[in-house]
Amino acid sequence: MKQSTSIAIETPQFWGNNYQLIDSGGFEKLEKFGEFTVRRPEPQAIWGKSLSENEWQKLSHAHFKKEKGSQERGQWEVKGKVPDKWFMPYQSDRLQLSFKISLSSFKHVGLFPEQASNWEFLAEKIPLFQRPNPKFLNLFAYTGGASLVCRQMGAEVTHVDSVKPVLSWARENMEVSKLDGIRWMAEDALKFVKREARRGNFYQGILLDPPAYGRGPDGEKWVLEEQIEDLLLSVKEILDPEEHLLLSNVYSLGFSTLVVENLMNGIFDVPSSAESGELYLNDNSDKKLPLGVFHRYYNHI
Repeated sequence: MKQSTSIAIETPQFWGNNYQLIDSGGFEKLEKFGEFTVRRPEPQAIWGKSLSENEWQKLSHAHFKKEKGSQERGQWEVKGKVPDKWFMPYQSDRLQLSFKISLSSFKHVGLFPEQASNWEFLAEKIPLFQRPNPKFLNLFAYTGGASLVCRQMGAEVTHVDSVKPVLSWARENMEVSKLDGIRWMAEDALKFVKREARRGNFYQGILLDPPAYGRGPDGEKWVLEEQIEDLLLSVKEILDPEEHLLLSNVYSLGFSTLVVENLMNGIFDVPSSAESGELYLNDNSDKKLPLGVFHRYYNHI
């Protein structure tokens, strides 16, 4: 039986001194992005903090406080001169990228550092494709980290997200990373995939990182548990049967590795080389913060 693989992100390897998960606990996380340290909610950090409240207050430049009754919305309390935006580099053996960091009204800052593991997987596998300039589709693509990776590695990239300001953010990341040529689509992901299937279009690579809940540009409702199987069945229709890469990432408290494995194995011809498990980051006290379930593989006939 194929075993799950849990992957830890060694942040010094991928981010140098640019990113640190300093501490986690008490349903919060304390992170350093470049020159600035932010404090924000984290529902899975149910354990105690390693640092004192006084140390958290002293270290943080910005503190996100949720609105009453909301899981996402809130306001940032900023200490000192935190700019509207700043930029953070990412460098590895294969990749040289740059990302805009900014404090949003939904606690996010535009970057998910744990995704570096998936980026390095893409950077390793894309050069293996027998077809030059393989076509890659990034669904629920947010600010475009994976899109930039695929483009830098020579893929033709279609980037789909329903939020227009997020597309502008992703475009800015592309430009500051000295890349071009990404195709931007302000679309509902499920509608887009179904339309591509009707048109008979195929992609060699498909990436999806669906939220637990969301809205399309025309108010389309997205509920992960209710629609993920339909989405994956539609994705199968546009995935090149001869040679393809499929990478999915799910951040939902109700989804385990086994749930995602069952979904994938029931729909796709998953090779034995597939990897699945949890993405997590280690804080400075070696507490492991889980940040999503992944499933990924590259397959060719």
